[in-house]
Amino acid sequence: MRFRHPDGTTVHLAYCTNVHPAETLDGVLAQLRDHCEPVRRRLGRDRLGIGLWLARDAARTLDTDPAALRALRGELDRRGLEVVTLNGFPYEGFGADEVKYRVYRPDWADTERLEYTTALARILAGLLPDDVTEGSVSTLPLGWRTAWTDDRAEAGHRALVTLAERLDALAELTGRSVRVGLEPEPGCVVETTGDALAPLTAVDHPRIGVCVDTCHLATSFEDPAGALDALAEARVPVVKSQLSAALHADRPDRPEVRTALAAFAEPRFLHQTRTVDAGRLRGTDDLGEALDGDALPTAAPWRAHFHVPLHAAPAAPLTATHDVLRDALARLVGGPHPRTRHLEVETYTWQALPPAQRPRNRAQLTDGIAAELALARDLLTDLGLKELP
Repeated sequence: MRFRHPDGTTVHLAYCTNVHPAETLDGVLAQLRDHCEPVRRRLGRDRLGIGLWLARDAARTLDTDPAALRALRGELDRRGLEVVTLNGFPYEGFGADEVKYRVYRPDWADTERLEYTTALARILAGLLPDDVTEGSVSTLPLGWRTAWTDDRAEAGHRALVTLAERLDALAELTGRSVRVGLEPEPGCVVETTGDALAPLTAVDHPRIGVCVDTCHLATSFEDPAGALDALAEARVPVVKSQLSAALHADRPDRPEVRTALAAFAEPRFLHQTRTVDAGRLRGTDDLGEALDGDALPTAAPWRAHFHVPLHAAPAAPLTATHDVLRDALARLVGGPHPRTRHLEVETYTWQALPPAQRPRNRAQLTDGIAAELALARDLLTDLGLKELP
């Protein structure tokens, strides 16, 4: 979906396909047929943007076989789909029964991460619509914090510098500019947007910036205005933003609230949980850990890294951080000029929701994704953007 900002800039809205597990190119093609095109039809659109997640095996096929890349581009066109952004955070296995800490490997100190991200940039340059010259890729925020030594930090810095050089070369070769954004996430080396400032100013390259995920922003209790203004002051570009909402509990000391939270403590994904205690952020690596005894203080609200569907807040006594989403979006695209041109709805947790809230079939999932995109569309038009055909 495309929108015209009042200043004339085109802003793209997509939804991320990491909600549909696939490891191979055949699986990606099946996603387009079984999920993405039905969402487009449900919205009554001639064209729909999707943020592709390409696992390692699918990426290798597309990067090494020009015919495969042409076939994917042709299939996108045939089904009324377009791609301006890729999700390069998960490397493989995102549809496994247990993902948890695996999603943070390989990290930016490992050569595999550099090679994978470079391949994604090359692929995206070949998938961009004919009238679009800029693409974006979101990526791991360096690595998980516990394994990040000084030596690994130096290796990660060198890898980002090399990536920047490769992106420059790709732009010169293809005329397409692909930018890569570190995606701050709780528990990682770059947990907050503030944590991104030092490594990104050290790289100091316009094609390397941040991907602002509004669920992660909320989970870490970051103020959207302060966070985004600090990035702008440091001249760190917002390459893209993922529109999402975190789980919020006002009174985690109450038994009924803890019972409600426990329904979201599931075995597949990591749900980092945070609270603010005496002005300091405290947290656990997972929601179950937070609920186990007194791992976290309960005098202040808790937030958990659980991507709640944008249009469907959880039942009381829980809520979702839609206020952070709205505030961040207003800062990102509601001003005189947009701070980013790529927006992506990313709710990959549909099948991880409590059983009663999960879609029971493909049609219900299509309805849910379409409803999320419709809500995001309304937020954008409320900010003065005009939906384009």
